[in-house]
Amino acid sequence: MAYTTIDNPELYFQTKLYSGSSSDVTVTFDGSEDMQPDWVWLKKRSGSGDSLAYDSVRGTNKRLQPNAGDAEVDRSGNNDELKSFNSDGWTLGTFNSNVTGAGSTNVSWNWKAGTSFSNSGGSNGADLASSGSYNRDAGFSIVTFTGNATADQQIYHGLNSVPKWMLLKNRTNSNNESWAVYHASMGNTYRLNLNTNGAKSNSDSAEFWANTTPTSTVLSIGRQDQVNGSGNTHVVYCFSEIKGYSKFGSYTGNANTNGTMIYTGFRPSFVLIKNTSASEHWRIYDNKRDTYNHMYHVIYANESSAESTVNNASEEIDFLSNGIKIRSSAAQLNGSGNELIYMAFAESPLVNSNSVPANAR
Repeated sequence: MAYTTIDNPELYFQTKLYSGSSSDVTVTFDGSEDMQPDWVWLKKRSGSGDSLAYDSVRGTNKRLQPNAGDAEVDRSGNNDELKSFNSDGWTLGTFNSNVTGAGSTNVSWNWKAGTSFSNSGGSNGADLASSGSYNRDAGFSIVTFTGNATADQQIYHGLNSVPKWMLLKNRTNSNNESWAVYHASMGNTYRLNLNTNGAKSNSDSAEFWANTTPTSTVLSIGRQDQVNGSGNTHVVYCFSEIKGYSKFGSYTGNANTNGTMIYTGFRPSFVLIKNTSASEHWRIYDNKRDTYNHMYHVIYANESSAESTVNNASEEIDFLSNGIKIRSSAAQLNGSGNELIYMAFAESPLVNSNSVPANAR
C-alpha cells in the first residue's frame, strides 16, 4: 500500500498571499494544480483588521469573523465581499477594508470540500437535518444545520471517517464564546473557543459535545446556544486525519529551546498551535509567509492585530520534511508540562506514492 493517497496536497489546501486594492481583487492560486476553494479564511498582515471567513455552503458574500463572536453578515444584496469561488481562486469585492485596501498585504488559507449532500433528520443515525459538502479524500466537510436547544443531538457530517478537529459557529447569534473547538487530543468533555485566548474548559461539558466522541457518521452536540441555539442556523467545519496530508495532535511542553519534535509524516504548509493549559494566543504559521526556517511571522487567530514579525526566540518553530520542531521556551509554544494542540496540513508528504521522499526546506 502506498504511504499516502495524496501526492499533491495543493489539490485540497493552498495558502495564497495577495495585495489589497481599491477595486475588486481576483486571486489565482500559485499551486501546480487548479483548486476551486470551498472555505476561504482571509487576514490582513500589514495592519489591524478582523479575519474573515467564507464558504461555498453558506454562499458568497456571507461573512463570519474567526477572531470575533459576531453573527453572520450577509452582503449578498450588495455583492461586495467574497463575490465568487473561482476554478482556481476567488474574487473579493471592495466593501470590507479588513482584508483589502490599497497598499495592504494579506494572506488567505483555502480548503476544498466539493461533494454536496443533504441528510434528513432520522437518516444515518442523525437527529437533526443537515446539509453541506464533503471531500472524503481530504477528510474535510462543511456542515450546516438548524439547532433545537435539545440535549444529546446527533448531526451527520459526511466524512465516513472520525473527525479529529471540529470548529462550530452559531451563525444567527453573537456570543463572546463563539467558535467552539473540539479537538480529539482534549476529548469530548473539553472545549476551546477560537476567538479567545482562554485555556480549555469543561464547564457545562455535556451542553457542548454531549460528552460524546464523534463517530465516522455523526457528531454530537448538547443544548448550549453556541452549538445548538433553538431555531438558529449553525455551521461546523469537520476534519479527519489523512496520512501524509493532515494531522491533528498534541504535545507536552518542556520550556526548553530544544523543544519537542512533532512527527506529522509530511513537510507542513500550515500549522495552528494553541496552549490549552493557559491563556495564550492561537498561533498560525505557513510556508508562504516564511519560506525558510525559522518561522517568525505569526498571526493570532483570536486577534485582529497585524502579523507579528518580531524575530525572537518566543516565535520560533521549524518546518521539517517530516514534521515540526519547537525551538522556543516560551509558554505560548512550550510551557512546562502544558498541553499544546495543533492542526497541520502538508506541503509535501514524507513519501509519495512513487516512493519519492520529501526534502527538507
